[in-house]
Amino acid sequence: MIMSLYTRRIWINRIGITLSMLAMSLGLIALMWILWTLFSRGFAALSWDLFTQDTPAPGSEGGGLRNAIVGSGLILLFSMLIATPVGILAGIYLAEYGRVSKFASLTRFMTDIMLSAPSIVIGLFVYALFVATTGGFSGWAGSLALALIAIPVVVRTTENMLKLVPTSLREAAFAVGAPRWQVSLKVTLRAVKSGVVTGVLLAMARITGETAPLLFTALNNQFFSTNMAEPMGNLPVVIYQFALSPYENWVNLAWGGALLIAFLVLAVNIVVRVAFRNKDKR
Repeated sequence: MIMSLYTRRIWINRIGITLSMLAMSLGLIALMWILWTLFSRGFAALSWDLFTQDTPAPGSEGGGLRNAIVGSGLILLFSMLIATPVGILAGIYLAEYGRVSKFASLTRFMTDIMLSAPSIVIGLFVYALFVATTGGFSGWAGSLALALIAIPVVVRTTENMLKLVPTSLREAAFAVGAPRWQVSLKVTLRAVKSGVVTGVLLAMARITGETAPLLFTALNNQFFSTNMAEPMGNLPVVIYQFALSPYENWVNLAWGGALLIAFLVLAVNIVVRVAFRNKDKR
């Protein structure tokens, strides 16, 4: 009886490990397939003109994505400048000050709703609130829409990271006479800075390729522009429009733009992780 029970547990363990390995293999195969297609088609579209010329007219040859690259950079920059401080401060409040507050519970509930809200709904909200009010599409509206998507990610990540800080660390800081705001900013937040930065990077990766909100806010601009008060070219919308076009040149540019977005997210993650790892070793 003991041997049969032992044998049954061994087989259950082996079956579980086999199914887990099979699921992991399927995921890796799908990921490698996507990356292979992206790299093979994207590298073929890379050229100097991709970074120095603007999007071409329909049916024309050549062209590039300079206006879309610059526009996406500006929109992403200002959206993260909005989302990062708001999300981190809200996460600090929820973790340090609002553990038993009804307002904090409501904030967590709304944050969870925002995390699962479709991006197109947020785009429509910003369109009704900002675009329809101001009377035109703009880069500022695009940054606001992307910031509303990124803020919940930063909030929840920051709160969860701060909850991992042991209570003894806070008590030690209070024992030496530090006020609560200093304990929050200079002790607990500093202890989980790597996790908070990871949350910010996840938020940036979440909004980098968003197309639907920008269709209702920033729209697009075929010409080079750095005026955030006007419609701006951006990579997600350009990729969406060019990938559906019948022109081979536009389709190739769409693959090149998709590769640039993938490289952006990968490069930022690698640089930040290496920087924090070297800093922690010191």
